[in-house]
Amino acid sequence: MNHTDRVTPTPAQEQAAFAWLSLLHDRPSTGDQLTFSQWLHADPAHAEAYAQAQVIWELSEGPARTLADEEAFALQGYLNAMDRPRRPHLRRWAGALAMAACLLLMISLGTGWQPQRWIDDLGADYVSAPGEIRTVTLADQSRITLDADSAIAVDFSHGERHVQLRRGAGFFSVTHTGEPFVVEAEKGQARVLGTQFEVRLQPHGAQVTVLSGRVGVTASRDDQQQILIAGQQVAYGEGSAQKLHAVDSEAQLAWRQGWLTYYKSTLADVVQDLRRYYPGRIVLLNDELGARKVSGSFPSKDPQAVLNSLQGVLGFEQHQVLGKLIILR
Repeated sequence: MNHTDRVTPTPAQEQAAFAWLSLLHDRPSTGDQLTFSQWLHADPAHAEAYAQAQVIWELSEGPARTLADEEAFALQGYLNAMDRPRRPHLRRWAGALAMAACLLLMISLGTGWQPQRWIDDLGADYVSAPGEIRTVTLADQSRITLDADSAIAVDFSHGERHVQLRRGAGFFSVTHTGEPFVVEAEKGQARVLGTQFEVRLQPHGAQVTVLSGRVGVTASRDDQQQILIAGQQVAYGEGSAQKLHAVDSEAQLAWRQGWLTYYKSTLADVVQDLRRYYPGRIVLLNDELGARKVSGSFPSKDPQAVLNSLQGVLGFEQHQVLGKLIILR
């Protein structure tokens, strides 16, 4: 088949191709092989879908194995959190997923099978869905705007107003009542001295950005507090804080108006943000590509358009599968 004769498989045909690929990696019977051969030759689109599936499988096998291990660990944590007995077959189940359903696992996770999110949500009082920016008003009339795919837990019962950021990011507009207002993220906390600021979780810690007023930030119980004022930001992790620095806080917080703004940020960081706005999965396979720098403002409501724009500048490849998985390389 030459290039001009190529056919475009339907999503159902793509899904069938991945199902066959998974089956053929798991000791198929002679009958399975015969049925596959009949399916493969029944329609040129089947052969095209299967060829595409093989390429994407090879690109994705390593990351999917890691993802399988992570999600199996998260699932066990979810079961423990639900106070159910440990299931002895979980390790065997996880191994089978990693070996026999590498890419299919990522697709299924993209459609909602994400135990880690369940764990975060289990103890949360307020949650925003992927792609949703949500504002909630607390009992003291303080307002919290949750970035997409975020979760918080609220506790006002011990003489201070306490909020735990469990996932994502939140922008806080705090009402003064005389009681302390503390936002916990990872092992550090931001204590309000007066008041509009963001706390954002990062892979190994958190970041605090102040829009107005003052916020005291500590990276751990034993760490010295740093006082941030409007237009300042600090990141912390693993018990220590970086040096605070000046930022354009309006630009940093433009996600509240539907814009993601970057200045010399890595593509990996941009992709990490886009994942919160995309209903499936975005997988970046190339570490060198992920380290390349990106600047600009992009609409958060259309992650695919952002990737298309960046693709034109950086020249990477995109592979789309079933409308739920985007692979970048």
